Amino acid sequence: MTITPAADGFSMPAEWVEHEQTWMAWPTSNETFGEAGDGDGDLHAARVAWGRVAETIARYEPVTMVADLGEADTVKRYVQQPLTVVERPLDDAWMRDIGPTFLTNGRGDLAAADWVFNGWGAQEWAAWGRDQDIAEHVIELSGAKRYASRMVNEGGGIHVDGEGTVLITETVQLDKGRNPEWTKEQVETELRAYLGVEKVIWLPRGLTRDYERYGTRGHIDIVASFARPGVVLCHTQPDPAHPDYEVGRENAALLRAATDARGRRLEVVEIPAPTVLEEDGHGWVDYSYINHYLCNGAVVLCGFDDPRDEENAATFARLFPGRTVELVDARGIFANGGGIHCITQQQPRV
Repeated sequence: MTITPAADGFSMPAEWVEHEQTWMAWPTSNETFGEAGDGDGDLHAARVAWGRVAETIARYEPVTMVADLGEADTVKRYVQQPLTVVERPLDDAWMRDIGPTFLTNGRGDLAAADWVFNGWGAQEWAAWGRDQDIAEHVIELSGAKRYASRMVNEGGGIHVDGEGTVLITETVQLDKGRNPEWTKEQVETELRAYLGVEKVIWLPRGLTRDYERYGTRGHIDIVASFARPGVVLCHTQPDPAHPDYEVGRENAALLRAATDARGRRLEVVEIPAPTVLEEDGHGWVDYSYINHYLCNGAVVLCGFDDPRDEENAATFARLFPGRTVELVDARGIFANGGGIHCITQQQPRV
């Protein structure tokens, strides 16, 4: 009989609980970022963006950066705040997805779910021979107890309220490249066993851009997230010219009709997308403020040099009283397929 985290009393706490530290991974030469050596290239731009996020978080809590072999000194050239840097073989730099999901049991013990990672559904551009082992490396370094799931999943594909409810999307969990033979019931059973949740809320899809090259095929953490139990943030696109206009309307309606594990009807706070609709040469943008990160004492919020930056910063300040809202330019991260939440992973304090 398989022993699961839930059977041992573990569950995934909400992101807003106190953290021991934040884990990140350092961009390395690959299909996504390009090659090293070009001081003005995509890899340099990505490292500037990742470094800016790391510096911001490090002012509030410890950060451990996992760098590829031989790259530790490179991190120091981009990040001025003190970090812990460890070297492990890396393919990519999306710690939310390649890292573990940390769990606690309320008795001072730390555990972690180690999902199967296969390059976001075995996408043809992705490499994951090294990244598939990163979660196990991080678990070992953290001292957590490891629970290995048999389900292909990424941290960006789940969002919990810490009271028994998880948000997911159909196009990720039921993706033929991830879990081709799984049913909704099987997915829910695995999430209950490895996250300690009771209620699974399904949304049908993610944002339009997320289904193009370097996309995740619908991660929830760019679409919807909990602000507190019973309150969920939902990405909306106010402009009908953008295909995400209908996506946002559908998701908001579904969330308003949903109840959580405690039986509460969800309160939905719509978070409008930036005013920019298209990125030169790359079509529709998927810029989203939902993809924020909560660290000790702060909300690290994606910024886009857009009129809605300050508007949404004010909303997040109201939603998270007592936390400083740190707007960090995330365009260099979104250019590679994700946002601030995608490159961070919290380790809760026990």
